[in-house]
Amino acid sequence: MKCINCSGTRTEVSRSTSSNPPNAQAFSLSQIGLQHGAAAKTEIERGLRFYRVFFQKTAQFSWAQVCDTAAKFEPLLSSHWPDYCTEMKGVAKGADVPYLSILALNVRTEIAFGLARDGCTAVFWKTETSCFLAQNWDWQEEQQMNLINLNISQEGKPAISMITEAGIIGKIGLNSRGVGVCLNAIRAQGVDFQKLPCHLALRTCLESTSTEEAVVALKKAGVASSSHLLVADSAEAVGLECSHLAIVELAMEQGIITHTNHYIKPHQGVEDLMALKDSPTRSERINQLVCEQKDRLQETGTLKLEDIRSMLKDEENFPTAICRSKTNDSSITTLFSIAMDLKNRRAEVVTGKPSSEAAMLYLVPRE
Repeated sequence: MKCINCSGTRTEVSRSTSSNPPNAQAFSLSQIGLQHGAAAKTEIERGLRFYRVFFQKTAQFSWAQVCDTAAKFEPLLSSHWPDYCTEMKGVAKGADVPYLSILALNVRTEIAFGLARDGCTAVFWKTETSCFLAQNWDWQEEQQMNLINLNISQEGKPAISMITEAGIIGKIGLNSRGVGVCLNAIRAQGVDFQKLPCHLALRTCLESTSTEEAVVALKKAGVASSSHLLVADSAEAVGLECSHLAIVELAMEQGIITHTNHYIKPHQGVEDLMALKDSPTRSERINQLVCEQKDRLQETGTLKLEDIRSMLKDEENFPTAICRSKTNDSSITTLFSIAMDLKNRRAEVVTGKPSSEAAMLYLVPRE
C-alpha cells in the first residue's frame, strides 16, 4: 500500500511560495490536495475506471450522469465546507483529472443511492486500562490496488492518518488527538443534497479533537445518506446510524459497541434493504467473540490490541465471515483490517485478509 504524506502547515506553505499568499488557509489545503493527487495519480485513474464500470453495471449510470449527480452537492459544499472543495480541487489538479470526477469519488456513497454494498465489521472496546477501535473493510477486490495510507498535517487541526481509496479525502483512521472513526455501509434508499456526504462526514470526524466534538458537528450538519459511523476517543465512543432523514445514536454497553451492515435501531421512514444478508450473522458472531474474550479477561485481566485483531481474523461462516472471502455470487472480500489503540494514538493495519498474516503497516499521526 502506498504511503502518501501531505502537509499544509505554515512551514510547508512558506517553502512553496516566496511571499504570503492572499489566503494562506486555501493555499495550504490546495497544496495538500495537490500532493495527494500527484502522488496517487495512477491509483486515482484506476479508481475512476473502476467506478465508471461499477455505476454503469449497477445503476446504468453513465459517467456523465454520475458527475451530474455529484455536482448537486457543489452549492452546499462550496458554501458550508469550502475547505473540502479546495482540497478536492487540489487533488484533481495534482492527478490531472476533472474536479467533478474527484467530487464523484468523494460522494460515491450518495450516487445512485441504495447501491452501497461495502461489507464491514467494526468493534469498539474500552476497559479501565485500554481503548481499542477496529474494523475489517470489505469491498470489490479490484479496489485493493487503489488503497492508500494518506497522512495529512494542516495548521490548527489534528494530524490525520487514514486508509482510503485514492482521491477520497476522508475514510477510516485516527488523528493525533486520539480520535478514530470506522465506517459500515448500510443499504437504504434516500439522499439529501443539503447534508454532508458520508466520506466528508468521516473527514469531519478525523478533524475533531474529541468524540463529542465530532458528534455535535455531524448532528448539526446531518449526513446525506445511509451509513454507520463509529467515532471514538480514549474516553468514549458513539455509534451514529445515519440516514438521509436523521442520525440515531448508539451508546456504549459496558464500554463496547459492535456493528456490521444493517441498522440496529429503528429508523422511521427508512427501509433497510439489507444488501448483505450475512450482516446479522456477522453481528451475532462478533458479539459472541466479545463474550468469549470477556471470559478470558477474567483470567488474564488485560485486553490487548492483538485480542481485538484476532477477532477480525475469524472465519466462522466462511466465506461470508468477519474475515470475508469472495463467493460465486460476489467479489466482495476483506481488503484491509485496522486496529486502533486510541490511548496510545496508533494503529496497526493489515492489507488484505487479517488471517493472511501479511506485513503490518503502522499509523502514528503526529502534529
